[in-house]
Amino acid sequence: MRRKLAAGNWKMNGTLAELSELGALQGAAGGNAEVLICPPVTLVASAAANAGAIAIGGQDCHSAASGAHTGDVSAPMLRDAGATYVILGHSERRADHGESDALVAYKTQAAWAAGLTAIVCVGETLDERESGKTLDVVGRQLAASLPDDVTGANTVIAYEPVWAIGTGKVPTTNQIADVHGFMRSALIQRFGTDLADTIRLLYGGSVKASNATEIFAVADVDGALVGGASLKATDFAPIVDALNN
Repeated sequence: MRRKLAAGNWKMNGTLAELSELGALQGAAGGNAEVLICPPVTLVASAAANAGAIAIGGQDCHSAASGAHTGDVSAPMLRDAGATYVILGHSERRADHGESDALVAYKTQAAWAAGLTAIVCVGETLDERESGKTLDVVGRQLAASLPDDVTGANTVIAYEPVWAIGTGKVPTTNQIADVHGFMRSALIQRFGTDLADTIRLLYGGSVKASNATEIFAVADVDGALVGGASLKATDFAPIVDALNN
């Protein structure tokens, strides 16, 4: 059985004062689902020291373990700070920093080498969705962003339709089911059924308490990667609760 995962991506939000939200979230984190918070890198060490039952992750890492890369953070640095996960290939990184599938694959290998679980993100833009290219885009990203040594322990995949992130727009459950079913089939074709069935598939894109139960009922949705609704425990806890039910 794949353990459900509720992952919160704080993006470029939060100071030390906001870490009080971790304490408020502890009650929800005691269930069967794993709870993960990915704060900005300035808070990773402090968050890990006060995480309790919550896992802590980074939002990105460099593909190199060290070197002359001003302003970047390596996977070993995140691991040393107490992180156990790292988000890679998020659409905001792909768009704002021009990250390619190949670079995401290199970063994924770096994360594995440091002992981190990579959350690899894929997803289509609105133009790609309306042009009927969703599965082509997701299939290409999935194939090129994942190195060959994938396991259910070192990798999680998050489907985040770009047009749904932070917009309040959410795909229909049938649309989510189509993409998640496609991803599971693609993983089975590449890695075989036994391995593919261990890899968790998350949905991300305007997930909130009011739609979480419906989304989590979709086949092959093993949890969520949540943005804005993860910043406050009062918003994120009901999502975790929906995943535990």
